[in-house]
Amino acid sequence: MSARPNVHRSIRLRIAGASLAMLAAATAAVWPAAWPASSQIAPPAADSGDLPRRVAIRFLTDSDFPPFHYYDEDGVLTGFNVDIAKAVCFELAAACDIQVRPWADLIPALKRGDTDAVIASHTVTAATLVDVDFTDRYYHTPAWFVGRRGGAAIVATPEGLEGLRVGVTKSGPHEAYLKTFFRGSAIVPFDSPELARDALTAGKVDLNFDDGISLAFWLNGTNSRACCEFKGGPFNEAKFFGDGVGIMVRKQDPQLKGLINQALRRVRETGRHEELLLRYFPSRIY
Repeated sequence: MSARPNVHRSIRLRIAGASLAMLAAATAAVWPAAWPASSQIAPPAADSGDLPRRVAIRFLTDSDFPPFHYYDEDGVLTGFNVDIAKAVCFELAAACDIQVRPWADLIPALKRGDTDAVIASHTVTAATLVDVDFTDRYYHTPAWFVGRRGGAAIVATPEGLEGLRVGVTKSGPHEAYLKTFFRGSAIVPFDSPELARDALTAGKVDLNFDDGISLAFWLNGTNSRACCEFKGGPFNEAKFFGDGVGIMVRKQDPQLKGLINQALRRVRETGRHEELLLRYFPSRIY
């Protein structure tokens, strides 16, 4: 229960080498002036329908999973999850208290009632749903193909990739997906994502198939040497890539779940969700 789901642990390792300067460059979009930088915000009153209003919402997250939640070079907690939490509070006209705990303490703290919600990139799983509840999903971890820039157009279908060499990390969900749906491709497994990408830049494979988040940081980083671009996606099949990420709430608090779901819908309707995606994932992985 306390371990980060494998897909997110894998992503963490793959982008851990990104410098804070790179993260800052990737998140350079200007945040609207109406959004205070502090985690304590109290926006104007919002309509919450028939659900009772909350004066404040307490969130927990951890701090070492950029670009989702991390301390920037000035020691300020930031990231996609942090800004989603602020957006939720803004829409609900609630003060927003965002605190940091170690990953292993997040679910126990929620179950004890030490916090109202946890926003830390937990994927929705049957095992986790035994103890806690989730709001609507606010992002997924899509899979993508990447290939070298230019050349003939590639259609990312089983027929379109027939006969092409596709590098992938061995024994993971992305290899399993290729073996299930892209049997006509020459699937080339590697011991690590880095080796698969090295093979792509060296021309030993035609494509690489991996999670879009880590690929976006690779494409925008120096290690890719500007060789490549996204070629097809996103692929979001839950059986292979998870059932999305939601905000965790206690089972005993269905009213808060309803409020957050209302807020998340408004965040999408107003375009703020799209703004955040562009801010933290400029390569358009969604």
